Amino acid sequence: MVYTEIMERKTAGFREIEHTADWELHVWAPDMVTLLEMAAQGMYELSHTHLSDAQQVDRSITIPFTDRETLLVDFLSELLFYAEDENLAFDDFQLKFDGTELKAQISGASIANQAKEIKAVTYHRMAVCEIENGLEVNIVFDV
Repeated sequence: MVYTEIMERKTAGFREIEHTADWELHVWAPDMVTLLEMAAQGMYELSHTHLSDAQQVDRSITIPFTDRETLLVDFLSELLFYAEDENLAFDDFQLKFDGTELKAQISGASIANQAKEIKAVTYHRMAVCEIENGLEVNIVFDV
C-alpha cells in the first residue's frame, strides 16, 4: 500500500485524500508542533499558494490549548484569516507548545497567486490520533 510506504519513509508529511466536494488532507508527524507545521504546509500546497518575492513579514500568534483538534483548527484558521485579510501566506514556522498554549512566530510574504481559496477548516471527522511514530489526522477544508 502506498500510504504505508510513505509513512515508513517519512516521519512527517501530508498527502491529499480524494473528497467529493471539499478538500481533505492526511497529515502525520512525530509531535504536535510538527503536525501543525505539516498541516499548514499541506493547506498551502492544496490551494497552490505561492508567495511573492516581496519583503518578508512576521506575525505572532498565541492560541490557548483546549484540545488538539481545536488547536489545529484555530491555528489553520488564523493562517486563512491572514490570507483573506492581509493577502499573506507563511513558509517559516517557529512554533512552541507547552501544553497550555501555542506560541507561533511565523514569517512569509504576500500571496503572488493561489489556484483556489480555502474558505474554512472544518471539524468534520477530525480526530488527532496517536500512532506508533507520533500523531496523525485528517483535515477537511471547505472550498
